[in-house]
Amino acid sequence: MRASSTVGTPLCEPILKYHNFGNNQLAIISTIYPKQNSLIPTTNPIATILLTVSSSKSTPPSIAYLGPSGTFTEEALLTQQDLTNSSHELCHSIAEVLERTANNAVTLGFTAIENSIEGTVNVALDSLIFKHDLFIQREVVLDVRLHLLGQPGASIDQITQVISFPVATAQCRRYLNEHLSQAVEVAATSTAAAAQEIAKTKDLTSAAIGTSLSQKLYGLKFIASDIADHSENQTRFVIVAHSGVPAPTGNDKTSIVVFQRSDQSGSLMGILAEFAARSINLTKLESRPTKKTLGDYCFLIDLEGHIDDELVADCLTSIMAKHGDMKFLGSYPAATKKANQQKNALSKTWTDAKTQIDKLRSQVSPS
Repeated sequence: MRASSTVGTPLCEPILKYHNFGNNQLAIISTIYPKQNSLIPTTNPIATILLTVSSSKSTPPSIAYLGPSGTFTEEALLTQQDLTNSSHELCHSIAEVLERTANNAVTLGFTAIENSIEGTVNVALDSLIFKHDLFIQREVVLDVRLHLLGQPGASIDQITQVISFPVATAQCRRYLNEHLSQAVEVAATSTAAAAQEIAKTKDLTSAAIGTSLSQKLYGLKFIASDIADHSENQTRFVIVAHSGVPAPTGNDKTSIVVFQRSDQSGSLMGILAEFAARSINLTKLESRPTKKTLGDYCFLIDLEGHIDDELVADCLTSIMAKHGDMKFLGSYPAATKKANQQKNALSKTWTDAKTQIDKLRSQVSPS
């Protein structure tokens, strides 16, 4: 299978599976990415998964993500030190990443799920909600920086064609209008596939919109750097596994999907009231069609806290009992550090109150 542009031009060779980075690539990567302190606890749930698989199978532990090499997904993955030494399986699509993870063909899957400009990555989210039973293990947030890449010797006045992933091209509209308004735009399956095409054809009149990693891997030149319309652009990625919930860290997020039992006035308000009553902060609320009838929606909710927290567990129990069915997508370390003093204080107060009530209930005479 070949990934191709919308006009039918082959953009890349079949993606290699179980790819281990060679010394040259690791040297390139080390110049781009500083070592990062992990936000996950000492007992690393992903490390535990990798060690378990490594000891029980002859094949090395592996992680699947969207290829070819040089994508933003790969950039984000390489910021996670504990995952760089596992075998990397590059897939042709996000759907394939999640399919292989769900089928236990790989240990972990890694995919984009949300962009600060374009919003939800629908194929990833819908697969997690409706198709697969996978658990989020961690989130990773990457600052998205887009560059105009070309062959060594190419210059801006020579460029007549710009190749890239359509979403990336759309995020550079201002630059393209000002500097390359006459250039033909060609769609690629990813920013990395676009860079790969430029490297293969050696055409001085074509440029790709891509990543710093692609520039290094494919020996291209920065014709222009940081050309995106919005410098604060970020993409959120998640690591998913077939099973397991990471231990709480004190800086966690929980993702759920709530399916209403009935479509009636005030039903969403009732769900949200459960969080408000416990002072649980929501970081995301999004409606998604259930794929059944027109107007039938479920709600994706991201909230601060872990299912192991008394307040969160009580809230989710109440939602399931009173408001609708719920799909649990995971409790996992949040990518950004945030003060949790208020949440922790409320959780302690709630626990203390529950302990007192339990003591009173223990004094009730048996019937």
